[in-house]
Amino acid sequence: MNPFKQIFLHRFFFYSFILVIVGFCFGFYFPIMISIAQLLLFAVILITMIDFSLLYSNKKGISGGRLVQDKLSNFDKNPVKIQLKNHFPFRIKYTLLDEIPEQFQIFDFKIKGLISSKKEIELSYDLIPSERGVYRFGDVNVFVTTPLGFLQRKIILKAENQIKVYPSFLHLNQFGLKNFKAHINEIGQKKIRRIGHSMEFEQIKNYVKGDDFRTINWKSTAKHQKLMVNQYVDEKSQQVYCAIDKGRMMKMPFNGQTLLDYAINSSLVFSNVVLQNHDRAGIFTFSNQLENLVKAERRTNQLHKISEALYGIQSNFLESDFGKLYNYIKYKIPQRGLILLYTNFDSMDSLHRQLPYLLGIHKNHLLVVVFFRNTELENFLQNPIQENDIYEKTLVEKFIYEKQQIVLELNKHGIQTILTRPEDLSVNTINKYLEIKSRGML
Repeated sequence: MNPFKQIFLHRFFFYSFILVIVGFCFGFYFPIMISIAQLLLFAVILITMIDFSLLYSNKKGISGGRLVQDKLSNFDKNPVKIQLKNHFPFRIKYTLLDEIPEQFQIFDFKIKGLISSKKEIELSYDLIPSERGVYRFGDVNVFVTTPLGFLQRKIILKAENQIKVYPSFLHLNQFGLKNFKAHINEIGQKKIRRIGHSMEFEQIKNYVKGDDFRTINWKSTAKHQKLMVNQYVDEKSQQVYCAIDKGRMMKMPFNGQTLLDYAINSSLVFSNVVLQNHDRAGIFTFSNQLENLVKAERRTNQLHKISEALYGIQSNFLESDFGKLYNYIKYKIPQRGLILLYTNFDSMDSLHRQLPYLLGIHKNHLLVVVFFRNTELENFLQNPIQENDIYEKTLVEKFIYEKQQIVLELNKHGIQTILTRPEDLSVNTINKYLEIKSRGML
């Protein structure tokens, strides 16, 4: 590459040149200033030539690159590191311009600093993606200035690569089953081992007061001449599906994320807890079609398969077809399991349109319907209300009341519900799952 194409004039060069011009201007009134201006011009040219030679005294100049994870976590802080090494025999000033993916819409990103001779430094900054997909990083551009400061040399560090942004995975350990149960203990709930009533037999033991008479083993009782009972434990490897509604009701945004984004991130965390609890986790999505199916299994790569499926979710936010959802579950998931349905209902009318399908699913499976509180409307009620806001307040209160009625209507038919703030979704779904397992409902 032509070295002159990599050279840029620094502001000190322009300051000096302006000073030369001013000197020549004053020369019309003070002839001695012309000689001073000529000397100054010669000095500027000489320093510029020396600066140019210093900038190319080392062919490499600056080396380094960008360190970024193979995949980024959506809506989380993802660290990006840049390593730089100064090969010049003198200290340099640098201005670093990283070509950040266009999805971030950051066009004025720059880092300035100093690097001593033969030293290596590491810079870091955070990126927070707001959508899943492929993000393209460009090269790292470094503008180098010598102590003279008249010229800048542009050095391009080849670092172009593509990174995939997956549903939020950085907090998987935070919501891990062991940590979550430990958190439950910390807030005062007693950790006990429940004797289940599932069909998974554990052992025969002596009868003690409080045991269920229905579990008495009469053969063993006759043999030992004392009451003996069968003891059961929670059944393992039960299938648990996350069904994610991709319809228009999931397009509503809260804190920069749509309800669909919240559901996707929660599904990954929830599936991780299910797998840690030795159950089989699976997912699928629906709107006008059923898509992104991952069959409920418990394999070593199951969480990776679920993550890949969630990564690929796209939606046009069309009207959701609950009839197709019901038919799919009826014929493709015949074995009883837990169906965690992420959707949203804003009115009793919208619920009643889909209620026959929900009851059909509930007939053969344990159905948990997850829908969302409108936190913006709730925050509106917390603000002081002016006289002209009474009508809006009444409508908001009616809307919030109707959400509560939806919960009561579903519970009346035996359907489990989670009405949650979007930001509390992961915690509340895990809480519900642990409650279901502890009560032996599945």
